[in-house]
Amino acid sequence: MKKITQITAIAAIALVLASCGAQKKEGNAAVNDTKAELEKLKNEKNKTEAEIRKLQEELLKIDSNAAKDAKIKLVNIAPVEVQDFKHYIDLRGRVDAENISYITPRGMGGQVKAIFVKEGQPVKKGQLLLRLDDAIMRQQVTAARQQLEGIKTQLGYAKNIYERQKNLWDKGIGTEVQLITARTNVQSLEDQLQSANEGVKVSVEQLNTANVYSDVSGIADVVNVKVGETFAGMGQIKIVNTSSLKAVANIPENYISRIRRGTPVIVSIPDLNKTINTSVSLLSQSIDPTQRGFYAEAKIPSDGMLKPDQSVVMKLLDYTADKAVVIPVNTIQSDEKNKYVYVMEKLSNGKAVARKKIINIGEVYGEIVEVKTGLSAGEQLITEGYQNLYEGQLVSTVMPN
Repeated sequence: MKKITQITAIAAIALVLASCGAQKKEGNAAVNDTKAELEKLKNEKNKTEAEIRKLQEELLKIDSNAAKDAKIKLVNIAPVEVQDFKHYIDLRGRVDAENISYITPRGMGGQVKAIFVKEGQPVKKGQLLLRLDDAIMRQQVTAARQQLEGIKTQLGYAKNIYERQKNLWDKGIGTEVQLITARTNVQSLEDQLQSANEGVKVSVEQLNTANVYSDVSGIADVVNVKVGETFAGMGQIKIVNTSSLKAVANIPENYISRIRRGTPVIVSIPDLNKTINTSVSLLSQSIDPTQRGFYAEAKIPSDGMLKPDQSVVMKLLDYTADKAVVIPVNTIQSDEKNKYVYVMEKLSNGKAVARKKIINIGEVYGEIVEVKTGLSAGEQLITEGYQNLYEGQLVSTVMPN
């Protein structure tokens, strides 16, 4: 009995699964049938519209009354042009200097005793800018030199003893131990003298760190320190060399394959109403994790009117097409399938009608767009009045009587 119950349960489950599979298959079939019916209706619609346009054109040719009754739409036209097309990436950037130096002390810093530079003053590389408190370091130099002199005196005495002991040993007087001891004292003091010499050099070098020098030539753009204050660097003195400038911008990472060194750049300085043609001189090798972009630099000529951090507009050329068909971007319309424009075409009876042209477009820059296919040079593009036009509609560039 138990076995019969198990068989019945299995059969019930199989029946349910088969029923679900059939329902799923029926559901997919319904979707496919609906799609096929929709596509059929669209094809019939396109075919009907084409036949209507054809009959309208034939009617205009054979029935003068039909031509009079047809509504003529006023339009403006322009010939389709062929020209070199360029696409730029427009970015906000800034001016930067190649050589900007934030002066820091060579040592630990200290209290300022004298300042030899003012803001806006030209400075040269190696010029003395500040003198820090050096009293303790001078004492260390004096102590090191005194120690050195003391060792020199001891060494002279030890050498004298060694020479005497050697002379006695040569005459057979004294012991070998006395001679070795005298020679060892001389060697030890010579080592101490060498160490003391190095100590004096170190003390003098530390003393020199109290003098703060400029490591570049330029203009003292920031001098934010006074006598008596502690100088530790931290941007207190900034030297800017504007003889070598660059424009810098952050480029979104999706353009990483379109920009490289040597890419032409147009740098515009709105405040000066000035434009500079240059090229990318450096690209960063990593993506900024916060701005999700990479930095590009373009060198620009030195100019007394340009200042570091001044705003600029950088236009980087990332695409070109020679002898491209271009049209105003606002003339393009779209339906559920295609992008299209209208052109004006002359009929044999002297009338003009609108023709719908399906087009494929490329890049868009500013107010123009590159047309890959669908238009030819010289065609009369309808640039105004194209709204609500239909295929074969009578059009005119002059007001009808």
